[in-house]
This record gives sequence, C-alpha cells and structure tokens, in this order.
Amino acid sequence: MRKLIALAIGWSLCYASLAQPAVALESVSGQHIFSFQEIQYLEDLSGKLTIQEVSSPAWNIHFNPSATFNPENKHRNAAYWHRVKVKLDPALQTRWVIEFFDQTIDSIEFFIPTADGGYVRHRYGDHQEFSARPLKHKNFVIPIANDVAGEVTYYFRLRSAQQAEAIVVLRSTDYLFEYATDEYFFFGIFYGMILVFSFYNLLMYAAVRESHYLLYMLYLVGIGVYEMSADGIAFQYIWPRAITWNQYAPGIALYLASTFALFFAASVLTLRREAPGLFKLILGAFVFRTIFLFVSLFVVREWFAVRFIEIVPFAAAFYAAAYRWAKGYSAARFLVIGYSILLFGVVSKVSLYFDFEWMPFGQLSHYSLGFCFIMEMLFLSFAISDKIRLLRIEKAEAQEKTIEQLHENQRLKDGLNQELEEQVRMKTAQLVQKTELIEEQNHRLEEANVRLARQAEAIAAMNTLLARDNDQLKHDVAEVKEARIMSKEVDFEEFSAMYPDDDSCLKFLADIKWHHNYACRKCGHTQYSTGKSPYSRRCSKCGYDESVTAYTVLQNTRLPINKAFYMIFLVYSSQGNISSHKLSEILGIRQSTCWTYSSRIKKTMKERRRHGGLHLREGWNSILVEEDK
Repeated sequence: MRKLIALAIGWSLCYASLAQPAVALESVSGQHIFSFQEIQYLEDLSGKLTIQEVSSPAWNIHFNPSATFNPENKHRNAAYWHRVKVKLDPALQTRWVIEFFDQTIDSIEFFIPTADGGYVRHRYGDHQEFSARPLKHKNFVIPIANDVAGEVTYYFRLRSAQQAEAIVVLRSTDYLFEYATDEYFFFGIFYGMILVFSFYNLLMYAAVRESHYLLYMLYLVGIGVYEMSADGIAFQYIWPRAITWNQYAPGIALYLASTFALFFAASVLTLRREAPGLFKLILGAFVFRTIFLFVSLFVVREWFAVRFIEIVPFAAAFYAAAYRWAKGYSAARFLVIGYSILLFGVVSKVSLYFDFEWMPFGQLSHYSLGFCFIMEMLFLSFAISDKIRLLRIEKAEAQEKTIEQLHENQRLKDGLNQELEEQVRMKTAQLVQKTELIEEQNHRLEEANVRLARQAEAIAAMNTLLARDNDQLKHDVAEVKEARIMSKEVDFEEFSAMYPDDDSCLKFLADIKWHHNYACRKCGHTQYSTGKSPYSRRCSKCGYDESVTAYTVLQNTRLPINKAFYMIFLVYSSQGNISSHKLSEILGIRQSTCWTYSSRIKKTMKERRRHGGLHLREGWNSILVEEDK
C-alpha cells in the first residue's frame, strides 16, 4: 500500500513538472511575466548541485511550480534553481531578452542550452561591478537566441544573502528599449523633483534659518538615495564599483530618511514646546531605530535586510501628527495626509512582498512606493507653507500685543510725569511757605529788637547777655537785609536740587540757547544732527559743530556748571552788589576765581543794560546766552 502511495505521489510530481507550460513567442505582445506554473523552482540546501544534475531526468521530478506570483529564497543560505520554457519561432524576425527585475540578487547563473546538449553559463549579480554586465541596464538582462523552432528550457541559479524574488520577464528588444526609455524618463522626473525640492529647501534654510527646512532637505536626500539604491540607479551611475557599499546603501539611506523624518515632524509640529510628551516619543523611536541599526550591522547581520522596522519611526511620526491635528494645529493635517499616502505605498509594497493575490505585479504596483513618496513630498511642503502662515499670524498677534504694551507704557509714563509735576508744585509751594516764614521771622526779630532796646536801661543786670544777644540779632538782621538786597530766595542746596548735575544744566542751557530754533553760525543752515559733546549740534550742511556753552557766559569756564549757574544767579539777584569774598564763602571757590568770573557776569549785565536788553523781570537766565550781533 505504501509503495502504491509513493508511486502515485511520484507520478503526480512528474506530471506536474512535465505539465510546465511553455510561453510561445508569437503569443507575447511586447513582454510576458513568468508566474505560478510557468516558473518552477528547486531548493538546493547544500548549494552543490550542478546544471548537469538538475537538468537530468532524475532531478526533473524535484522541481515544483511556484505557488506564488514570484518565488523567493525563503532560506538565505540555500541556492535556488529555477527553470522556464519558451517556445521559439525564428520566423518572427524579432530579438528577445530575459530580464530579472530584482537587481539586488547577489548571484545569478543563467544557463542557455546548446545544440550538443550542453549549457552556456552567464554570470550576473550585484556582487560584480556594473561594468561586467554585457547590457548596461539597472536590471539583469540576458539576450536569448531565436534561431531554432521549438520549446527551449532555460535554467538559472539564484543565491542571495537577503530577500530575492525571481521576477523573470520575457521581452522583445524593441519593447525593452521603449520601456527603458520611458522608465529612465520618469526616473529623471522623480529624482529631479527630489533634487529641486532639496535645493529649494536648502536655500530657504540659508535665508530664514528655520530648522525644518534643513531637516526636510535631508529627509528628501535620504529618500532619494534609498530609491536610487533600491532601483539600481545608484549602482549604475554613482558607485558602479562600490560592491560592498551597494549592499548597505539602501538600509543606511532608509535609516537616515526615517531619522530626519522624525525630527522634521517634531520641528513642524513644534512638539518640543507644545507637546513635550510626543517629543519624547519621537526621541524614543529614534533611539530604538539607532540601536537596531547598530545591532544589525555588528551583531545580527540578518536584521539589516529587515525593512519592516521602519514602521516604528513612521508610526511615531504619524501618531504625533494625528494628535496635533486633533488638538487644533491645522498645519498637522498635511502631514497626516502625506503619511496616509505613504502608508498606502507601504501597504502595496507589503502586499507584493507577501504575494497577495489581490495585488498583481506590474509597473504601477512595482513603483507605487515611489509615486507615494512624490505625493508625500508635496503634502509635506504644504505643511511647511502652512506652518509659515501660522508663524506669520503669531507674529502679527505678537506685534499687536507689543503695540498695546507700548500704549500702556506711554499711559504709565504720562501718569508718572503728572505725578512728578505735582511733586514740583508741592515743592514750589513749600518754598513759598518757607519764604513767608522767613519774612514773618524778620518781623518778629525787628519787634524783639525794639523791645530789647526799650528794656536795655531797665534791665542793667542782664546788660552783658542782652548786648551779646543784640549783636547776634544785628548779625541776623544784616543777613536778612543782604538777602533782600540780593533777592535771595534759595540756598545752594535748594538750587542744586533744581540743577543736580552737568547734564541737567547743559540741557537747560541748550533749551535757552536754541529756543528760537537752530541756525548755523557759519552758513546759516537750519538742519542739524547730534554733535560730539553732550547737547551740541552739528550743521548738516557744512559740518560745523557748536557746543552748548559756545557764545554763552559759560564759554571756556572751568567751574562746575551748577556752581557757575548759582554764581550767575547770585550776581544777577544782587544786581552785581555781592562781593567776590561773599561768593567765595558761599560757593567754596577761591576768591580770585570768583572775582574773575563775577567780573565777566557783571560786564555782560552792563552791556545788556547799555543796549537796553536787560530786564529784571526776565530772570537770571536771561544773561546766559550772548546776544546776536
């Protein structure tokens, strides 16, 4: 019974292998993709089988038809033999090629049968330099001879340390040329868009120094390098001799793209400031992906070919964008749309990877991820534009708040000025009250003096004390009379409170000097700018710099300006009758200096009086500035 079952299984396998259909050239319209029973495979776990062994009748029954659209190497250490049948027809007068779509296969040995029953071996694979290919194309292309009529079986042996799919296509050379031209044209558009977008964002970063422009540019560069590595364009044009690097380029480029995508999302969504928890999630995804990369490079090499690990950073960025959109941040909607389109491309790639029946293989499905990258790239650009729009709105609101604060500051300043003016009025009132009190005291002193004089003869016992008090009273009366003569209303301490420093004195002098507007003494021009010294003015036309003390009584003086002011005040108030000794005693300045400076003041008063320009009602400051001659 067991022998019958084994015999039945053997006959069924033999029938299945003999039932492999042959693809007729006359039925091929441009191209034909081998799939399912049209491509049969044999798993060689030892990796030692030869073409003579696998093509012998003894091994014929070991070939199995593919249960999927395209068979793949499930065991990375094994070699896989495949065979396809083609029904040749020399009458078609068309040259044909067999093309392998998966250009990441490490080693391909293609065997073409000869008339004597032997095979001619052709070697291909990305473990060879690109220049070793007979046809310079990103895929592996093998010409076949259409010189005999009948069915021909072609064997090929695949071996790869990473996932490899036997995507085998029969094409005419005319169709290959037309398809390759269109394919490279669209490659140019795709990579050209990435280049233009990258250069544009680099210029925007150089102009505005916003980090998301730089991160977006680096993300686009990572995507571009990954797509060029996965498509074989980079191996053809950029590093045709870097065989080892070509094995690692897709994984490293994809890691860089996912890393910069994470930080780009964090920058556009302002996670560091607005959502610190999501920012920590982004950092966690980055750390996890980085650790996985180093482990796959130096510990478990098989992990390096795993692409599904990119779902971790993608999910973190997608969740952060969806969360921020749900919280009302409108710029996040473009990231959600872009990531959704990219998710569709990832699902289509996964469907091809697992050979789902509802996802047939073709140009559109093969390059679906690239198309989704283009759409994502556009929507991410929209996200940046929307973020800039939001920043402008925030800037306008901040400017409005600044203007409101300036108005508030002005209101506070006006209130403070009013308060200071009130304090000045109060101080003035106090000075008036003090003056009245002095006058009242003077009257009392006079009355006391009269009473003391009348009581001098009657109070002989107190004559000495009364005489001393009388002298003091006479001295006080002399001071009062002197103050009246000089119209002395304030002492130096009170005078200094009004002009406490040089800056206030110079400002007061400048206001008096140029009260009737400025006019250059050299050219008469009325426009000016700030000069070198405080409150000086420089002519805008001839450049003459006129200090504030020039052409005034204070010109070339070396006295402290507030003491000079007070001396002018005292001389003017006393109509020039105060002596230099008294000025020296009041101001604490040498008598000679007081004499020299008071002489200049008296001379100025005399000249003003002679020309009729001195009026006592104008005040002491009327003699500060020289009259124009």
